[in-house]
Amino acid sequence: MFAYVVRRIAAAIPTLAVIVTIAFFMMRVAPGGPFDLDRALTPEIEARIKAAYRLDQPLHRQYLAYVGDVLSGDFGPSFKSRDFTVAELMKAGFPASLRIGAAAIVLAILVGMGLGTLAALRQNTPADYATMGLAMTGITIPNFVMAPLLTLVFGVYLSLLPVAGWNDGAIRNLVLPVIVLALPQIAYIARLTRGSMVEVLGANYIRTARAKGMPERIVVVRHALKAAALPVVSYLGPATAGILTGSVVVETIFDLPGMGRYFVQGALNRDYTLVMATVIVYAALIIVLNLIVDLLYGVLDPKVRYA
Repeated sequence: MFAYVVRRIAAAIPTLAVIVTIAFFMMRVAPGGPFDLDRALTPEIEARIKAAYRLDQPLHRQYLAYVGDVLSGDFGPSFKSRDFTVAELMKAGFPASLRIGAAAIVLAILVGMGLGTLAALRQNTPADYATMGLAMTGITIPNFVMAPLLTLVFGVYLSLLPVAGWNDGAIRNLVLPVIVLALPQIAYIARLTRGSMVEVLGANYIRTARAKGMPERIVVVRHALKAAALPVVSYLGPATAGILTGSVVVETIFDLPGMGRYFVQGALNRDYTLVMATVIVYAALIIVLNLIVDLLYGVLDPKVRYA
């Protein structure tokens, strides 16, 4: 397994390099620049600003300089938040996104797999139809509709939870954002689990286990659910990366200092370094989480071999 991990990491390096290269040149080829929306500057001042950020150099030299800085751990200064470096902004935003995202994905796994298993065990019954109906509702209703609705009900009408603010990560302030982030994932995981469980429950080894008199709880938890979790694990790789890097809708509505807001603001303001740093973090998370998913395959399915 160690050799397999080393090979995957070695293959991930050129993949990440390609992603960084494409993102770098796409950002700069697009019309406009980071200082176009500022007040009119004299040619001398504009030239000095571009020189300070190395924007006066040829594109290939900018690229080589940026790659060299990133390899040394320096993501550069923010073009818009000029009192902060990109690393400082990421350090401020990533913990909030990580805390909310991790709680949301754990909630989604527990509730989604539970509902999917229940629907599979009660196939073509009212419980199955109700569960899948709720799942479809969770998929079709977007975050920008669900978030204000929950805020209105639990924050305004019932006055049970805060409607916005971080408050140093207080649990009361996290409840609504976590639920809003988790609801679509619960729906997807429930549907994936149900479909996989229905297939696994009809397998020969499950019928054999039941014929031997094995308790139904052991059959479901130890045998069926373990095999049925493979599609869910595959889905969780990119889904977890997306959640952990933040949702701009949720962070904007609930006024949370996460990475999602930085990414959108950076893209709108043409803050090259901030957008590039977010892309690098997101790509690295996907690569790492997909590796973890592949390793989990070996735990869930004994037939998987890392040759």
